Amino acid sequence: MSEPLLSVRNLSSGYGDFQALFDVSFDLQPKSLLALVGANGAGKSTLFKSILGMLPRDREMIHFKGRPVGDLPTSAFSRLGVALVPEGRRLFRSLSVEENLRICADYGRKGDWTVTRVMELFPILGEKRNIPSQALSGGQQQMVAIGRALVANPEVVLFDEISLGLAPIVVGDVYQAMPEITASGISGILVEQDVTRAKSLADDLICMREGRVVLRGRADDFSQHDLTVAYFGE
Repeated sequence: MSEPLLSVRNLSSGYGDFQALFDVSFDLQPKSLLALVGANGAGKSTLFKSILGMLPRDREMIHFKGRPVGDLPTSAFSRLGVALVPEGRRLFRSLSVEENLRICADYGRKGDWTVTRVMELFPILGEKRNIPSQALSGGQQQMVAIGRALVANPEVVLFDEISLGLAPIVVGDVYQAMPEITASGISGILVEQDVTRAKSLADDLICMREGRVVLRGRADDFSQHDLTVAYFGE
């Protein structure tokens, strides 16, 4: 097996005196999708914040391409090649679809993912390129948020609850793009409440409960019973 692209090692973190994560460890392999599942409050979004330096962690707790990066500030991770699709999308609402994408393309790393390629991946964005993002549907806004991460040409994308609040048919449209994204060489960590969907998409899977990893391995190796027990406990 090749060297992990991103490694988390015994990560413990939290908010002030409140500890939210306890010795979390996992690897993200190159050109793969890792599903991160767990109930609300399991620590999934806290984990993303800790990886990106929004919460305290030590230098050796995060490695990128074998290099310890846990002491780097949040701003350094985009330059390393790590992008976030945040929960809630957080678009520039008054800017058009194209303007939202170009801001990240202009200041991101250069590579194969361009504004044009994103609009080919999500054709509806091409049709609405001059429309303010606040006028888009929730699913279309999510496509812009994903596209904004892609045009920064990252090696890793952290997808935080990208199906939250979307109708099932719209979720299907968004996730239909995931194989092309990973086929382009991008690895991803996908936070997802729908365990069945996450398992069907991902190469590897970890389940968190109360700030700890309680299940970790190849997604295909786990039965529905395994996932239910890990998700809710005995």
